[in-house]
Amino acid sequence: MTRMTLLLGIVMVAMGCGGDPLGVSDAEPEPTEATPAAAPSAGTIERLDPALDALVSPDAVIEHLAEGFQFAEGPRWVHQEGGFLLFSDVPGNRMIKWTPGGGVTDFISPVFEGDYEQGSIIGSNGIIVDPAGQIVFAEHYNGRISQIRPDGTGRSVVVDSYEGTRFNSPNDLAYTSDGSLYFTDPAYGLPPETQGQGVDAIYRLDPDGTVTRLTVHEGANGLAFSPDQSRLYVGGGGRWTVYEVDAGTLSPGELFLEGATDGLKVDERGNLWATSRDGVWVISPEGIHLGTIQPNEVPANVAFGDTDGRTLYMTARTGLYRIRTNVAGADH
Repeated sequence: MTRMTLLLGIVMVAMGCGGDPLGVSDAEPEPTEATPAAAPSAGTIERLDPALDALVSPDAVIEHLAEGFQFAEGPRWVHQEGGFLLFSDVPGNRMIKWTPGGGVTDFISPVFEGDYEQGSIIGSNGIIVDPAGQIVFAEHYNGRISQIRPDGTGRSVVVDSYEGTRFNSPNDLAYTSDGSLYFTDPAYGLPPETQGQGVDAIYRLDPDGTVTRLTVHEGANGLAFSPDQSRLYVGGGGRWTVYEVDAGTLSPGELFLEGATDGLKVDERGNLWATSRDGVWVISPEGIHLGTIQPNEVPANVAFGDTDGRTLYMTARTGLYRIRTNVAGADH
C-alpha cells in the first residue's frame, strides 16, 4: 500500500467516525459562566521592602466603605454588640458607628453641646475600649475624656483636668494591662478664651484616678504601645518618637523615624502602622519603612478590627477604608 493510499484511508475512517481530521470543529463552544470582575482597589500600595509581603499580601485590595464625613478620625473596633467600628467626625461633632452589612449611623450626635464658632474643631477624637468594656473617648473641644456603654447609654466624664486646670484637647488613648490609661493632650483648635495646660504633653491616668504628666511632647498626637508594653511610640512634631516604659514612667524620648505623623497602631509582631501625609506607613520594630498603604484619600488614623483583628480600618478625610492584613493588632 502506498503512503498516499494509507493516508487517505485514515482520513476516511476518521470522517466515518464523526471525527475532525484536522482537529478543528465547527461546533459552537459550550457556554461558560462569566467570572465577576473584581472590584477595583480604592488606592495603591507602595512596596519598599520584600518584608511587606508577609504583612500585606501582594493581592490585597483597599476597599472604600463609606463617605460623606467632614474629617474622619480615631477609629476603634468594638467586639460587643456583635462587633462594630466607631470613629469620630471631629468638625462634624459626631461619633459614628459602622456595622458590617449595616452601614453608618450616628452613635453620639452632637458630641459637644453648646455654642461655638463655625469651623471650630469640636467633636470627639481618639476612641478606645477600657478593660471593663466601656467606650472611652477624647472630647476635643470640651478638653476631657469621657466614657459611654457600647449600647450608647450611660455617658459620663472620666477625667477633665490636671492640677486644677482643664486639659487642652485630648487626642489619642492607649491602655496598659494594669488598667492605666495613657493619653496625649496637644493644644489643637482650642477656643480663644481657653488656655488649657499651656503645653503639649503625655499623661497617665491610674485606675485610682491619679493623673500624672509624664513628659512634655511637642504636637503630641497618636500613641501606641509595643506588644510587651515596654515601649511607647508617639507621633507629633514631624517625627515618631519612642519612649522606654519602666513602672509607668517614660525614659527621655528618642527619634524612631522622621515623617509627617498622625494616628498609629502596632501589630502583634511589633510593626507600626502609622499615618502620614502620603498614606499609612508600615514600619518595622527596627525603624525600617517597609511600604505605604495609600487609599484614595489621606488617612488620619487606623485601627485593627474584625473578629480576627486582621483588617486595617483607615479613617481618611471624608471616607472610611479598609484592607485585609496577615497580622492582627497588638491590642485587639
